[in-house]
Amino acid sequence: MRTHLADDEIVVLLLDPDSALLVPILIGPAEASAIAAAQAGIVPPRPMTHDLLRDALLAAGAPVTRVEITRLEDGVFHAALVLRGGQRVDSRASDAIAVALRFGCPVLCSAEVVALAGVEVRPAGSEEDLAQFREFLDQVSAEDFETGREPGQEPGGRDA
Repeated sequence: MRTHLADDEIVVLLLDPDSALLVPILIGPAEASAIAAAQAGIVPPRPMTHDLLRDALLAAGAPVTRVEITRLEDGVFHAALVLRGGQRVDSRASDAIAVALRFGCPVLCSAEVVALAGVEVRPAGSEEDLAQFREFLDQVSAEDFETGREPGQEPGGRDA
């Protein structure tokens, strides 16, 4: 996840390694916290909303087998939780991702969503190219794109 400083939003990057495309999805801080907690394996003393949903679905015998990002409409990503019996539950993309992490299931994007929002992340290259790109992502901020600064430079072009 990356912070979008101007709006205090977080960007979740969904990567398709086969096509070398990523789909950036802007989410709010509360949703980002739920996703980060699941990624870090944090178990709260009482279940949070996404944990409660997981527990209820497991108790009902209907675990989530996959999450699908189904469409992009007016800049809003829509998703579905796909349950073991094939039932589909409409969801916000951010909630669906948080639930998927709790079930350890895949998050898939429709071809239409990837075609509309997919961004090429790397040319066919070496692992070194990929490592350099990851290092760039770790250092870049939204301000770098607004001012033309290189990542890690202060305003005026001075290195931080």
